[in-house]
Amino acid sequence: MPTPTDGLRLNRLGPSQHSVAWMWVLTLLFLLRVLGQVLVACCQVPFLPPMPHWYSGLLPYPLLLPSQLLILALQVKINRDLAQGQGWFQRPRPRLGRVLQYFSYGYALVMVMRYGITMSLYPERRWLGEGTIPIVFHWVLAAYLWLWGWGWGHRSGGQP
Repeated sequence: MPTPTDGLRLNRLGPSQHSVAWMWVLTLLFLLRVLGQVLVACCQVPFLPPMPHWYSGLLPYPLLLPSQLLILALQVKINRDLAQGQGWFQRPRPRLGRVLQYFSYGYALVMVMRYGITMSLYPERRWLGEGTIPIVFHWVLAAYLWLWGWGWGHRSGGQP
C-alpha cells in the first residue's frame, strides 16, 4: 500500500530534505516580517500596516531587532547545515528533535492563548488588528522549531 512519502523516496527527496525546503520558506517569511517592521519603523511606508500592528511592546524595539536578526542568522546556519549535510546541526539528534517538537507545541499553544486573551480584552483588534502580526509570526517560529525537530528525528545517519 502506498504511503504519503513514497513520492519523496522515488524522487530521491528524503523527509529531511523536504523539511529543509519548508524551513527555508519559514525563514523567508520571518525575514519578510523583520524587513516589513524595519520599513515601518524607519521609513513609515504607507503600503504596510502602522507600527502598532507589528509590535507588541513586550521588548523595546532596539532590543527586538537584534534578537530577530540573531534568530535569522541561526535559522540560516541550521538550514545550510541540514541542506549541505555537514556542520553541527546536520548530526541526527532524535531526543533533542522530540524536545524541540514538544516545545513547539507549547509555544504555539501559548500564542493561541495570547491571541484569545488579547482579542477578548480588545475586541476592536479582532482578526487582523493591532498585535496580530507578532502572534502570527510566533506561529511561524513554532512551525520552524517543529520541522527542525522532525527533521532531526527523521535523518538517516547524516545523509541529506
